[in-house]
Amino acid sequence: MKLTVQYAGLTDLGRVRRTNEDNWTADPEQGLFIVADGMGGEFAGALASKAVVATLPELVRKCFVTKECLANGRARRRMTNVIGTLSTQLRRQTQNEPGLAGMGSTVVCALVRGSKALVAHMGDSRAYRLRAGQLKQLTKDHTLIQVLLHSGEITREEAATHPALGRLTRSVGMAGEPLPQTRLLELSPGDLLMLCTDGLTGMLSDDQILSILKEPAPLAKQCRRLVDAANGAGGKDNITVLLLSSCRRKTKTRR
Repeated sequence: MKLTVQYAGLTDLGRVRRTNEDNWTADPEQGLFIVADGMGGEFAGALASKAVVATLPELVRKCFVTKECLANGRARRRMTNVIGTLSTQLRRQTQNEPGLAGMGSTVVCALVRGSKALVAHMGDSRAYRLRAGQLKQLTKDHTLIQVLLHSGEITREEAATHPALGRLTRSVGMAGEPLPQTRLLELSPGDLLMLCTDGLTGMLSDDQILSILKEPAPLAKQCRRLVDAANGAGGKDNITVLLLSSCRRKTKTRR
């Protein structure tokens, strides 16, 4: 099935932070869409996320030379290697720089080819899919909170105020072996993919996000509605949303 993708993105300072450490980019030519959330201080965090969105497209271009089908296991391994390379490069570039050692970034990206979407992430920036009125989280946060939830040591109610809130277990630029996770999806016409930072999901529940996305509107307007809602709920962090809509590609008919 031949599908085409439309997209829109928006990033916002929020109502508390003094600088925006989020970044996003879209490379529709190769079907690559990226969201990143930097950390390590105001200057270092913004620099880290900017490096992610600037460097990753070229790494993907070199590794995915042709617009081949993503339906084989090699594609997932290649994306794992690409993000691993990105992480190693960022760490090496900053480890001996004053004020930059230890900086890093989350990343969540989608590589779309035909009816396939390869989603990869490190950190707590997320990917969701809206299909037939159902919102599904496609990624699992790489955070200490998620580890504690999985082990049953805390409840979701306790997680909201836990001292470990915001502490990542994996990120781009981390020490040790980078461990990104990948997921291969089959897209259907009408699917909506959302890539976002925790400035959105930390302010809005999945049900609140769903109620906004279910309201028919152009993608850019939906991005604005989501950002405005997150700011209305407190805007405690930078907010970034990138929406991708898949639709059947029109074929020309001969007369």
